[in-house]
Amino acid sequence: QVLLVESGGGLVQAGDSLRLSCAASGRTFSSYARAWFRQAPGKEREFVAAISGSGGSTFYADSAKGRFTISRDNAKNMVYLQMNSLKPEDTAVYYCAARKGTTVSKSNDYNYWGQGTQVTVSS
Repeated sequence: QVLLVESGGGLVQAGDSLRLSCAASGRTFSSYARAWFRQAPGKEREFVAAISGSGGSTFYADSAKGRFTISRDNAKNMVYLQMNSLKPEDTAVYYCAARKGTTVSKSNDYNYWGQGTQVTVSS
């Protein structure tokens, strides 16, 4: 059984940093692209960042560029999202996802999802 579990969310102030973690189990994910999405209340789920299986390729939504960094540790089946200079508009539930193959930004192309972790940024 494949399981993705996010952690690291919380309540922070604008300008603070958070690091989200996503632990995967049930199979080896080294050949899987991993990604982070987020969903704010009343809004659709949106892409944040993705990383290739090897970790050699990353790409970001415009809203995340320069502030967020996605990374992975295949030995631990982990993926991380370092979020700096957080803004109130970053408030959302953050989800990690995985798919076999290349990195893409469409949520429908991801097969495995975590349950989400809440990030709240106060002004």
